[in-house]
Amino acid sequence: MAKRRGRTIVLVIVIVVIAIVLVRLFGGPAKPKSTKSQTIPVTVAKASVRDVPVYLDALGTVVAYRTVTVQPMITGPLEKVLFHEGQFVKQGQLIAEIDPAPYKASLALAEAKLAQDQASLANAELQARQYASLVARNYTSKQQAATAEATAAEDRALVKQDEATIETDKINLAYTKIRAPISGLTGILQVNAGNIVNPNITGGIVVINTLQPISVQFSLPQQDLPQIRRAMDAGAVHLIATAEGNPVTAPVLDHGVLSVLDNTVNANTGTLTLKGKFPNPKLELWPGSYVNVRTLVQTIGHAVTVPPVAVQQGPNGSFVFLVKPSANAKDPATVTDQPITIDYENQSVVVVAKGLAGGDQVVTEGNSRLKAGSKVTIVAPPKAGAP
Repeated sequence: MAKRRGRTIVLVIVIVVIAIVLVRLFGGPAKPKSTKSQTIPVTVAKASVRDVPVYLDALGTVVAYRTVTVQPMITGPLEKVLFHEGQFVKQGQLIAEIDPAPYKASLALAEAKLAQDQASLANAELQARQYASLVARNYTSKQQAATAEATAAEDRALVKQDEATIETDKINLAYTKIRAPISGLTGILQVNAGNIVNPNITGGIVVINTLQPISVQFSLPQQDLPQIRRAMDAGAVHLIATAEGNPVTAPVLDHGVLSVLDNTVNANTGTLTLKGKFPNPKLELWPGSYVNVRTLVQTIGHAVTVPPVAVQQGPNGSFVFLVKPSANAKDPATVTDQPITIDYENQSVVVVAKGLAGGDQVVTEGNSRLKAGSKVTIVAPPKAGAP
């Protein structure tokens, strides 16, 4: 009897506990969720109207604007070197000398030979005139007069030969002074003073590169040819040289202009070869180095732009979540998926040809949780460097 009464008490307690749990779970009135908990926090950006430059980006190689290998024109001992390796020299500046003594002696010999032949010519011409006078009075034969005239002609030819020899010797003597053929920076000296040099010496004496201005050679796909041609027809095509890396954010090294578009397409690579000219005032462009080259082919005026992160892709194409403010300031704003037509885009901006106007607010963060009609709360974007 006692056991049966104990079981009854336990059963009653269990039923009471279950009833309490059920009341707490289902019996209490539902608490209305706040409007704030139903909104989705997003960050936004305004569509702006501005001019957008259109660039074609490529990797380029810096090359000297001019390159000259200084080669001796005559043979002889290199007597003097009048520059330092890595020195800037000006066109016409004396940079080396070959021993001039043999060439001075040769010139003196040629001048003496000319004087001798000029004296012989003077005597031969005098005799020719005398014989011509005697023939006119029948005092001598025409054969003798012709022989005298021929001798004078031979002496005149010898004089001309001597004059040519003297001119050659003067040129060779001038070649003993080696001058810079262009203005630029000298490289490593290939031959030291004291060595015998000649016109066939390998590598010459030194290489001079013109670095101000300087050139950058680069390639673009042949599909870009129409844009490049239109830009060239419109005027000078501006270039920007930046350091390696992201061409948009990399440091700018120099600004230049397009100087040459090659006259053929490389059939193996399907690319165009171009060359730009840069003033290079700080010598930040150095021959042989690689740089990014940005070619300005167009500027889109008064373009409606948004950040790339605002653009979404759907089954019907590109769209953005456009923020629609509520008529009642107390109610949250909503979004709608606004289709857009893209005219141009790069890593930093999207140009919208159709679908948006300047000042429209578009969602840039929080897109993944949105759909048309979603209620949103606009929050400030995190500050740069904030955790």
